[in-house]
Amino acid sequence: MTADSPAGPPEHDDAQHEGPQDGAQQGAQDGAAAEPTLPPALAAVWTALGPQVEVVEQYERILATVPPARWVEALTAARDDLGADFLDWLTAVDELEEGYLVAAFVVATADRGPGRLGRAQGVILRTRVAKDAAQRATLASAVGVYRGAAWHEREAFEMFGIEFTGHEGLRPLLLPDGFEGHPLRKDFVLASRVAKAWPGAKEPGESDHHAASASPGRRRMLPPGVPGEEWLKPHQPAPGDER
Repeated sequence: MTADSPAGPPEHDDAQHEGPQDGAQQGAQDGAAAEPTLPPALAAVWTALGPQVEVVEQYERILATVPPARWVEALTAARDDLGADFLDWLTAVDELEEGYLVAAFVVATADRGPGRLGRAQGVILRTRVAKDAAQRATLASAVGVYRGAAWHEREAFEMFGIEFTGHEGLRPLLLPDGFEGHPLRKDFVLASRVAKAWPGAKEPGESDHHAASASPGRRRMLPPGVPGEEWLKPHQPAPGDER
């Protein structure tokens, strides 16, 4: 190698040097193209919560669906970046094979300025968690972000069997001591229907209690304010009141 050789890099080095720049530019263009075109309010939520979020608007409410692994992260971003400082409610829905849909409605208590939530504006954050063989599910607790979530997570744990990791007080809240099962699951069998047949028959043969309901000693009761069949009969004036 001569002393003059380091003066200029080889041509293939120039190509290698320019390649990543071109790739970065192309990646930036692709990233810009991948960003969805959304109304300003939805775009602000999408920007704050990250590209893995799905943002839609239904019935004048913004709904943001995030992966379960980003549940706490998304709630933190809603509080810090969007200004949603109040958790109104947190609940769940049993979607059978799709698992449980967990949703939380967070609201701003004051106007947070441009690109953020206004006063009384909120976002419904949702995530879907899979069930195990025992119909249970696990999700990170939101208590570290919103302390008010503690009560709601206890209710969801009691009604669905969803375990919120990090919640130190998952104990019964509404049901009596010793109650077995989770009443808001769709596989939960109502004990009253097992012990006693449904008595509300409307047509013959709909219930075992039809014979009792059709007995002469039991008169059909109408709701308050609903006239009986007598109003269909011709008017009969009282004696001495004929005019």
